[in-house]
Amino acid sequence: MRELLARSYRAAVAAADPLQILAPHLPRPPRGRTFVAAAGKAAASMALALENAWPPDAPLDGIAVTRYQHGLPTRRIRVIEAGHPVPDAAGESAAREILSKAGTLQENDLLLALLSGGGSSLLAFPVEGLGMAELKRLTGELLRSGATIQEINTVRKHLSAIQGGRLAQACRAPVVALIISDVTGDDPTHIASGPCTPDPTTIADARAVLGKYGIAFHGAFSETPKPGDGAFARTTNKVIATAYRSLEAAAEVFRREGIAPVILGDTITGEARDVGREMAQLARRVRAEKAGPKALISGGECTVTVKGEGGRGGRCAEFLLALGIGLDGMKDTWAVAADTDGIDGSEDNAGALLAPDSLQRASALGLSAQALLERHDSYGFFSALGDLVMTGPTRTNVNDYRAIVVA
Repeated sequence: MRELLARSYRAAVAAADPLQILAPHLPRPPRGRTFVAAAGKAAASMALALENAWPPDAPLDGIAVTRYQHGLPTRRIRVIEAGHPVPDAAGESAAREILSKAGTLQENDLLLALLSGGGSSLLAFPVEGLGMAELKRLTGELLRSGATIQEINTVRKHLSAIQGGRLAQACRAPVVALIISDVTGDDPTHIASGPCTPDPTTIADARAVLGKYGIAFHGAFSETPKPGDGAFARTTNKVIATAYRSLEAAAEVFRREGIAPVILGDTITGEARDVGREMAQLARRVRAEKAGPKALISGGECTVTVKGEGGRGGRCAEFLLALGIGLDGMKDTWAVAADTDGIDGSEDNAGALLAPDSLQRASALGLSAQALLERHDSYGFFSALGDLVMTGPTRTNVNDYRAIVVA
Protein backbone atom coordinates (compact mmCIF):
# COMPACT_ATOMS: atom_id res chain seq x y z
CA MET A 1 0.00 0.00 0.00
CA ARG A 2 2.87 2.38 0.71
CA GLU A 3 4.26 1.84 -2.78
CA LEU A 4 0.82 2.26 -4.36
CA LEU A 5 0.29 5.59 -2.59
CA ALA A 6 3.76 6.75 -3.61
CA ARG A 7 3.12 5.68 -7.20
CA SER A 8 -0.14 7.63 -7.31
CA TYR A 9 1.71 10.74 -6.11
CA ARG A 10 4.39 10.30 -8.77
CA ALA A 11 1.68 10.02 -11.44
CA ALA A 12 0.12 13.28 -10.23
CA VAL A 13 3.47 15.05 -10.46
CA ALA A 14 4.28 13.59 -13.89
CA ALA A 15 1.00 14.93 -15.32
CA ALA A 16 2.33 18.45 -14.67
CA ASP A 17 5.97 17.90 -15.66
CA PRO A 18 6.95 20.65 -18.13
CA LEU A 19 9.44 18.35 -19.87
CA GLN A 20 6.49 16.12 -20.82
CA ILE A 21 3.68 18.60 -21.44
CA LEU A 22 5.02 22.01 -22.56
CA ALA A 23 6.07 21.48 -26.19
CA PRO A 24 2.58 21.10 -27.78
CA HIS A 25 1.51 24.47 -26.38
CA LEU A 26 4.39 26.55 -27.72
CA PRO A 27 3.61 29.33 -30.22
CA ARG A 28 5.42 29.68 -33.54
CA PRO A 29 8.59 31.76 -33.41
CA PRO A 30 8.01 35.39 -34.43
CA ARG A 31 9.76 37.22 -37.27
CA GLY A 32 11.91 38.97 -34.68
CA ARG A 33 13.34 37.63 -31.45
CA THR A 34 11.75 35.85 -28.51
CA PHE A 35 12.47 36.91 -24.94
CA VAL A 36 11.50 34.42 -22.24
CA ALA A 37 10.36 35.58 -18.81
CA ALA A 38 9.97 32.49 -16.63
CA ALA A 39 9.07 32.63 -12.94
CA GLY A 40 8.05 30.04 -10.39
CA LYS A 41 9.04 26.69 -9.00
CA ALA A 42 8.69 25.19 -12.49
CA ALA A 43 10.60 28.00 -14.22
CA ALA A 44 13.83 26.10 -14.87
CA SER A 45 12.11 22.96 -16.14
CA MET A 46 9.78 25.06 -18.33
CA ALA A 47 12.79 26.91 -19.73
CA LEU A 48 14.61 23.65 -20.48
CA ALA A 49 11.52 22.14 -22.12
CA LEU A 50 11.24 25.25 -24.30
CA GLU A 51 14.89 25.08 -25.33
CA ASN A 52 14.50 21.41 -26.26
CA ALA A 53 11.57 22.20 -28.57
CA TRP A 54 12.50 25.63 -29.98
CA PRO A 55 14.03 25.79 -33.49
CA PRO A 56 17.81 26.19 -33.13
CA ASP A 57 17.94 28.96 -35.75
CA ALA A 58 15.17 31.05 -34.12
CA PRO A 59 16.52 33.87 -31.87
CA LEU A 60 15.84 33.07 -28.22
CA ASP A 61 17.07 34.36 -24.89
CA GLY A 62 15.59 35.13 -21.52
CA ILE A 63 15.62 34.81 -17.75
CA ALA A 64 14.11 32.09 -15.57
CA VAL A 65 13.87 32.93 -11.86
CA THR A 66 13.17 29.98 -9.60
CA ARG A 67 13.54 28.88 -6.01
CA TYR A 68 16.94 28.05 -4.56
CA GLN A 69 18.01 24.49 -5.45
CA HIS A 70 15.40 24.35 -8.24
CA GLY A 71 17.71 25.34 -11.10
CA LEU A 72 18.64 23.25 -14.13
CA PRO A 73 21.41 23.63 -16.74
CA THR A 74 20.09 25.58 -19.73
CA ARG A 75 21.82 26.88 -22.86
CA ARG A 76 19.99 30.00 -24.05
CA ILE A 77 17.89 31.07 -21.07
CA ARG A 78 19.69 32.23 -17.93
CA VAL A 79 18.46 30.63 -14.69
CA ILE A 80 18.53 32.70 -11.49
CA GLU A 81 17.70 31.24 -8.08
CA ALA A 82 15.98 33.43 -5.51
CA GLY A 83 14.03 33.45 -2.25
CA HIS A 84 10.73 31.66 -1.69
CA PRO A 85 8.28 31.95 0.03
CA VAL A 86 9.83 35.13 1.41
CA PRO A 87 11.33 37.33 -1.35
CA ASP A 88 14.94 38.49 -1.45
CA ALA A 89 17.35 40.73 -3.35
CA ALA A 90 18.12 38.08 -5.97
CA GLY A 91 14.46 37.94 -6.96
CA GLU A 92 14.25 41.72 -7.03
CA SER A 93 17.27 41.98 -9.33
CA ALA A 94 15.89 39.33 -11.68
CA ALA A 95 12.45 40.98 -11.82
CA ARG A 96 13.96 44.38 -12.57
CA GLU A 97 15.99 42.92 -15.44
CA ILE A 98 12.99 41.02 -16.84
CA LEU A 99 10.82 44.14 -16.83
CA SER A 100 13.57 46.24 -18.41
CA LYS A 101 14.24 43.78 -21.24
CA ALA A 102 10.53 43.24 -21.90
CA GLY A 103 10.29 46.97 -22.47
CA THR A 104 12.85 46.80 -25.31
CA LEU A 105 10.83 44.34 -27.42
CA GLN A 106 9.30 45.55 -30.68
CA GLU A 107 6.12 44.64 -32.57
CA ASN A 108 7.80 41.80 -34.52
CA ASP A 109 9.20 40.23 -31.33
CA LEU A 110 7.54 37.99 -28.75
CA LEU A 111 7.45 37.98 -24.97
CA LEU A 112 6.98 34.37 -23.89
CA ALA A 113 6.10 34.18 -20.21
CA LEU A 114 6.41 30.78 -18.50
CA LEU A 115 4.63 31.07 -15.18
CA SER A 116 4.06 28.71 -12.27
CA GLY A 117 3.33 28.70 -8.57
CA GLY A 118 5.90 30.50 -6.48
CA GLY A 119 6.32 33.28 -9.01
CA SER A 120 4.72 35.81 -6.68
CA SER A 121 7.66 35.86 -4.27
CA LEU A 122 10.31 35.16 -6.90
CA LEU A 123 9.33 38.20 -9.00
CA ALA A 124 10.00 40.53 -6.08
CA PHE A 125 10.03 44.05 -7.53
CA PRO A 126 8.58 46.40 -4.89
CA VAL A 127 6.75 49.54 -5.99
CA GLU A 128 8.51 52.86 -5.53
CA GLY A 129 8.66 53.82 -1.88
CA LEU A 130 8.58 50.23 -0.59
CA GLY A 131 11.81 48.61 0.56
CA MET A 132 12.66 44.90 0.46
CA ALA A 133 12.80 44.69 4.27
CA GLU A 134 9.20 45.88 4.57
CA LEU A 135 8.06 43.58 1.75
CA LYS A 136 9.66 40.63 3.56
CA ARG A 137 7.89 41.56 6.80
CA LEU A 138 4.51 41.84 5.14
CA THR A 139 4.97 38.56 3.26
CA GLY A 140 5.95 36.73 6.42
CA GLU A 141 2.97 38.05 8.37
CA LEU A 142 0.57 37.18 5.57
CA LEU A 143 1.95 33.63 5.32
CA ARG A 144 1.46 33.12 9.06
CA SER A 145 -1.96 34.74 9.20
CA GLY A 146 -4.01 31.97 7.59
CA ALA A 147 -4.90 34.17 4.60
CA THR A 148 -5.77 32.36 1.36
CA ILE A 149 -3.35 32.53 -1.55
CA GLN A 150 -5.86 34.71 -3.41
CA GLU A 151 -5.90 37.18 -0.53
CA ILE A 152 -2.11 37.18 -0.24
CA ASN A 153 -1.73 37.79 -3.96
CA THR A 154 -4.27 40.61 -3.87
CA VAL A 155 -1.88 42.44 -1.54
CA ARG A 156 1.22 41.44 -3.50
CA LYS A 157 -0.13 42.78 -6.80
CA HIS A 158 -0.60 46.25 -5.33
CA LEU A 159 2.93 46.29 -3.92
CA SER A 160 4.65 45.08 -7.11
CA ALA A 161 6.01 46.87 -10.14
CA ILE A 162 5.79 43.76 -12.35
CA GLN A 163 2.79 41.72 -11.18
CA GLY A 164 -0.91 42.40 -11.59
CA GLY A 165 -0.58 42.78 -15.39
CA ARG A 166 2.33 45.20 -15.33
CA LEU A 167 4.74 42.93 -17.23
CA ALA A 168 2.37 42.72 -20.21
CA GLN A 169 1.60 46.43 -19.92
CA ALA A 170 5.30 47.30 -20.22
CA CYS A 171 5.74 45.34 -23.46
CA ARG A 172 5.00 46.54 -27.03
CA ALA A 173 5.38 43.03 -28.47
CA PRO A 174 2.74 40.30 -28.44
CA VAL A 175 2.69 38.37 -25.17
CA VAL A 176 2.02 34.66 -24.75
CA ALA A 177 1.88 33.32 -21.19
CA LEU A 178 1.93 29.55 -20.64
CA ILE A 179 0.88 28.77 -17.08
CA ILE A 180 1.05 25.84 -14.68
CA SER A 181 -1.70 26.46 -12.14
CA ASP A 182 -1.18 26.00 -8.41
CA VAL A 183 -4.34 27.80 -7.27
CA THR A 184 -7.92 26.68 -6.88
CA GLY A 185 -10.00 27.77 -9.83
CA ASP A 186 -6.96 28.07 -12.16
CA ASP A 187 -7.52 31.80 -12.70
CA PRO A 188 -4.32 33.25 -14.28
CA THR A 189 -4.66 36.46 -12.27
CA HIS A 190 -3.81 34.51 -9.10
CA ILE A 191 -0.93 32.42 -10.51
CA ALA A 192 2.42 34.15 -9.83
CA SER A 193 0.18 37.16 -9.05
CA GLY A 194 -0.76 37.50 -12.72
CA PRO A 195 2.09 39.47 -14.35
CA CYS A 196 0.39 39.15 -17.76
CA THR A 197 -3.29 39.38 -16.80
CA PRO A 198 -5.54 42.36 -16.01
CA ASP A 199 -6.22 42.69 -12.30
CA PRO A 200 -9.83 43.03 -11.13
CA THR A 201 -8.79 43.85 -7.54
CA THR A 202 -8.09 47.32 -6.18
CA ILE A 203 -5.94 49.02 -3.57
CA ALA A 204 -9.02 49.06 -1.35
CA ASP A 205 -9.19 45.26 -1.63
CA ALA A 206 -5.53 44.96 -0.62
CA ARG A 207 -6.08 47.20 2.40
CA ALA A 208 -9.14 45.15 3.37
CA VAL A 209 -7.07 41.94 3.41
CA LEU A 210 -4.46 43.49 5.68
CA GLY A 211 -7.18 44.84 7.95
CA LYS A 212 -8.93 41.46 8.10
CA TYR A 213 -5.81 39.81 9.50
CA GLY A 214 -4.69 42.72 11.67
CA ILE A 215 -1.50 43.43 9.69
CA ALA A 216 -0.25 46.99 9.97
CA PHE A 217 1.06 48.73 6.85
CA HIS A 218 1.21 52.42 6.08
CA GLY A 219 3.45 52.37 3.03
CA ALA A 220 2.99 52.77 -0.70
CA PHE A 221 0.39 50.95 -2.78
CA SER A 222 0.08 51.12 -6.57
CA GLU A 223 -3.02 50.55 -8.67
CA THR A 224 -2.92 47.82 -11.32
CA PRO A 225 -4.16 47.78 -14.96
CA LYS A 226 -7.76 46.59 -15.16
CA PRO A 227 -9.81 44.43 -17.56
CA GLY A 228 -10.37 46.38 -20.76
CA ASP A 229 -6.93 47.97 -20.72
CA GLY A 230 -5.60 48.07 -24.30
CA ALA A 231 -2.31 46.49 -23.25
CA PHE A 232 -4.01 43.10 -23.00
CA ALA A 233 -5.37 43.13 -26.57
CA ARG A 234 -2.08 41.53 -27.70
CA THR A 235 -1.78 39.16 -24.72
CA THR A 236 -2.74 35.48 -24.53
CA ASN A 237 -2.81 33.55 -21.24
CA LYS A 238 -3.08 29.76 -21.45
CA VAL A 239 -3.19 27.35 -18.50
CA ILE A 240 -1.42 24.15 -19.61
CA ALA A 241 -1.44 22.10 -16.38
CA THR A 242 -3.94 21.95 -13.54
CA ALA A 243 -4.41 20.14 -10.27
CA TYR A 244 -7.49 18.33 -11.58
CA ARG A 245 -5.58 16.77 -14.45
CA SER A 246 -3.03 15.49 -11.93
CA LEU A 247 -5.82 14.02 -9.80
CA GLU A 248 -7.14 12.20 -12.87
CA ALA A 249 -3.69 10.72 -13.53
CA ALA A 250 -3.49 9.47 -9.95
CA ALA A 251 -7.02 8.06 -10.16
CA GLU A 252 -5.96 5.88 -13.06
CA VAL A 253 -3.21 4.32 -10.92
CA PHE A 254 -5.76 3.20 -8.33
CA ARG A 255 -8.25 2.07 -10.97
CA ARG A 256 -5.68 -0.30 -12.48
CA GLU A 257 -5.23 -1.87 -9.03
CA GLY A 258 -8.95 -2.55 -8.58
CA ILE A 259 -9.50 0.37 -6.18
CA ALA A 260 -12.36 2.65 -7.18
CA PRO A 261 -11.15 6.28 -7.28
CA VAL A 262 -13.42 9.05 -6.04
CA ILE A 263 -12.16 12.52 -7.00
CA LEU A 264 -13.48 14.91 -4.38
CA GLY A 265 -12.23 17.97 -6.26
CA ASP A 266 -9.16 20.18 -6.59
CA THR A 267 -10.55 23.19 -4.74
CA ILE A 268 -10.52 21.98 -1.14
CA THR A 269 -9.34 24.73 1.18
CA GLY A 270 -9.57 25.62 4.86
CA GLU A 271 -7.45 25.01 7.93
CA ALA A 272 -5.43 21.85 7.31
CA ARG A 273 -6.37 20.28 10.64
CA ASP A 274 -10.08 20.96 10.11
CA VAL A 275 -9.99 19.44 6.64
CA GLY A 276 -8.16 16.43 8.06
CA ARG A 277 -10.87 15.87 10.66
CA GLU A 278 -13.63 16.17 8.06
CA MET A 279 -11.86 13.71 5.76
CA ALA A 280 -11.61 11.24 8.65
CA GLN A 281 -15.39 11.37 9.06
CA LEU A 282 -15.83 10.82 5.33
CA ALA A 283 -13.49 7.82 5.40
CA ARG A 284 -15.50 6.33 8.25
CA ARG A 285 -18.71 6.67 6.25
CA VAL A 286 -17.09 5.05 3.23
CA ARG A 287 -15.91 2.13 5.36
CA ALA A 288 -19.41 1.69 6.82
CA GLU A 289 -20.85 1.34 3.30
CA LYS A 290 -18.78 -1.85 2.73
CA ALA A 291 -18.81 -1.18 -1.01
CA GLY A 292 -15.29 -2.36 -1.76
CA PRO A 293 -11.98 -0.54 -1.66
CA LYS A 294 -12.03 3.16 -2.57
CA ALA A 295 -9.46 5.91 -2.96
CA LEU A 296 -10.64 9.37 -1.89
CA ILE A 297 -8.53 11.79 -3.95
CA SER A 298 -8.41 15.55 -3.51
CA GLY A 299 -6.36 18.65 -4.25
CA GLY A 300 -6.35 22.30 -3.33
CA GLU A 301 -4.45 24.42 -0.86
CA CYS A 302 -5.19 24.34 2.85
CA THR A 303 -3.76 26.83 5.32
CA VAL A 304 -2.00 26.55 8.65
CA THR A 305 -2.54 29.42 11.05
CA VAL A 306 0.48 29.29 13.34
CA LYS A 307 -0.24 30.10 16.98
CA GLY A 308 2.65 30.68 19.35
CA GLU A 309 6.13 29.66 18.37
CA GLY A 310 4.93 26.71 16.30
CA GLY A 311 6.90 23.65 15.31
CA ARG A 312 7.96 22.14 12.01
CA GLY A 313 5.63 21.00 9.30
CA GLY A 314 3.59 22.23 6.35
CA ARG A 315 -0.09 21.99 5.47
CA CYS A 316 0.16 18.46 4.00
CA ALA A 317 1.71 16.88 7.09
CA GLU A 318 -0.63 18.82 9.40
CA PHE A 319 -3.64 17.63 7.40
CA LEU A 320 -2.37 14.06 7.63
CA LEU A 321 -1.73 14.21 11.38
CA ALA A 322 -5.25 15.54 12.02
CA LEU A 323 -6.61 12.83 9.71
CA GLY A 324 -4.75 10.17 11.69
CA ILE A 325 -6.14 11.44 14.99
CA GLY A 326 -9.65 11.42 13.49
CA LEU A 327 -9.26 7.87 12.16
CA ASP A 328 -7.77 6.68 15.47
CA GLY A 329 -6.23 3.54 14.02
CA MET A 330 -9.14 2.57 11.78
CA LYS A 331 -8.24 -0.72 10.11
CA ASP A 332 -7.15 -0.98 6.47
CA THR A 333 -7.06 2.78 5.94
CA TRP A 334 -3.96 4.45 4.52
CA ALA A 335 -3.26 7.95 3.24
CA VAL A 336 -0.71 10.19 1.57
CA ALA A 337 -0.60 13.98 1.47
CA ALA A 338 2.19 15.75 -0.38
CA ASP A 339 2.81 18.98 -2.26
CA THR A 340 3.45 18.41 -5.96
CA ASP A 341 6.40 20.82 -5.82
CA GLY A 342 8.23 18.45 -3.46
CA ILE A 343 8.29 20.94 -0.56
CA ASP A 344 5.68 20.93 2.21
CA GLY A 345 5.71 24.44 3.60
CA SER A 346 9.28 25.40 4.47
CA GLU A 347 10.61 21.91 5.25
CA ASP A 348 12.60 19.44 3.16
CA ASN A 349 9.80 16.89 2.71
CA ALA A 350 7.03 16.80 0.13
CA GLY A 351 4.59 15.42 2.69
CA ALA A 352 4.04 12.17 4.54
CA LEU A 353 2.36 8.76 4.61
CA LEU A 354 -0.21 7.60 7.19
CA ALA A 355 -0.68 3.92 8.07
CA PRO A 356 -3.36 2.30 10.26
CA ASP A 357 -0.77 1.83 13.02
CA SER A 358 0.87 5.27 12.83
CA LEU A 359 -0.58 6.57 16.12
CA GLN A 360 0.21 3.29 17.86
CA ARG A 361 3.84 3.38 16.71
CA ALA A 362 4.14 7.02 17.76
CA SER A 363 2.75 6.26 21.20
CA ALA A 364 5.33 3.50 21.62
CA LEU A 365 7.98 6.16 21.01
CA GLY A 366 6.47 8.39 23.70
CA LEU A 367 4.93 10.83 21.21
CA SER A 368 1.50 12.40 21.62
CA ALA A 369 -0.12 13.00 18.26
CA GLN A 370 -2.50 15.60 19.70
CA ALA A 371 0.27 17.50 21.49
CA LEU A 372 2.37 17.61 18.33
CA LEU A 373 -0.63 18.81 16.31
CA GLU A 374 -1.20 21.64 18.79
CA ARG A 375 2.45 22.68 18.37
CA HIS A 376 2.20 22.43 14.57
CA ASP A 377 4.97 19.81 14.71
CA SER A 378 3.63 17.33 12.17
CA TYR A 379 7.13 17.07 10.69
CA GLY A 380 8.43 15.80 14.01
CA PHE A 381 5.66 13.21 14.22
CA PHE A 382 6.18 11.67 10.78
CA SER A 383 9.96 12.04 10.89
CA ALA A 384 10.09 9.94 14.07
CA LEU A 385 8.09 7.22 12.30
CA GLY A 386 10.22 7.31 9.16
CA ASP A 387 7.11 8.17 7.14
CA LEU A 388 8.07 11.47 5.51
CA VAL A 389 7.77 11.61 1.73
CA MET A 390 11.12 12.93 0.49
CA THR A 391 11.46 13.77 -3.21
CA GLY A 392 13.54 16.93 -3.45
CA PRO A 393 12.36 19.65 -5.85
CA THR A 394 10.04 18.28 -8.54
CA ARG A 395 10.31 21.55 -10.54
CA THR A 396 6.59 21.76 -11.09
CA ASN A 397 3.68 22.82 -8.90
CA VAL A 398 -0.04 22.10 -9.15
CA ASN A 399 -0.70 22.33 -5.44
CA ASP A 400 -1.31 19.60 -2.90
CA TYR A 401 -2.17 15.98 -3.59
CA ARG A 402 -4.10 13.88 -1.07
CA ALA A 403 -5.32 10.30 -1.27
CA ILE A 404 -7.05 8.19 1.39
CA VAL A 405 -7.43 4.50 0.60
CA VAL A 406 -10.18 2.72 2.54
CA ALA A 407 -9.39 -0.90 1.74
